[in-house]
Amino acid sequence: MRKNLKNLILDMIFIIFISPLLLLVMWGFTTSWPFPHLLPQNYSFRGFEYIISPDSLETLLNSIFISLIVVLITVLISIPAAKAMEFYEFRGKNFFKMLILSPVIIPLISVAMGIQIIFIRLGLANTLMGVVIISILPCIPYAIRIIGDVYKLVGNNLELQSKMLGANKINTFRYVTLPLILPGIIGASSMCFIISFSQYFLTLLIGGGSIITYPMIMLAYIQSGDRTIASLYSMVFLIVGVVVLILIENSIKKRYGNNEDNSLFL
Repeated sequence: MRKNLKNLILDMIFIIFISPLLLLVMWGFTTSWPFPHLLPQNYSFRGFEYIISPDSLETLLNSIFISLIVVLITVLISIPAAKAMEFYEFRGKNFFKMLILSPVIIPLISVAMGIQIIFIRLGLANTLMGVVIISILPCIPYAIRIIGDVYKLVGNNLELQSKMLGANKINTFRYVTLPLILPGIIGASSMCFIISFSQYFLTLLIGGGSIITYPMIMLAYIQSGDRTIASLYSMVFLIVGVVVLILIENSIKKRYGNNEDNSLFL
């Protein structure tokens, strides 16, 4: 009885999660689905043809490129910052912790206009660099927190042992620290990619319409009521996020996975 109830609950959860995806698929290949019909009345590949058009693919690749740059820069900044916050004591540490978390505590929308004015004076408005910088800001708190939690979990004893055995800082980081904090890097990279790839308002404000990303086009079709193209954009948005996250995880594991077993003996 308990097993049947458990299976029933799991089936209901599966249906709840899969139903919206099925609706997206069906809407993506129909032009008419009037109430009260259970199935679409007319089918069309109009949305699919638009999705695979050169302009749409160029926008998609541009968004992925921006998000990957944001991930790379954010992780490079967050690794030493997270280590400093967890292992080092210095004056103003609590202030810097609050400063790092400020993009989460204070909505960026409330200060976005001020940021835009500064970027205009610096010549960063309506540029790719400006969009990348503004996309890093909401990613930093999550990356530092995720990697910092991993640092706290693994500690720094193995780093100290490797230095005592004569390893320099580069080899210590490469063969000891990096394999240990690899789960945190993967988690931080995944979170940063999702945040950057789904960014709309800040990209629109700082990019000024010169930098077009996938969410900007997708939201335009959602607001216009074109459910066919909007559904296909949403599907591609979901698929790209999952695929890129899998590729990030596999590439990092492939590069450093062989060092995990050996790192304990350095």
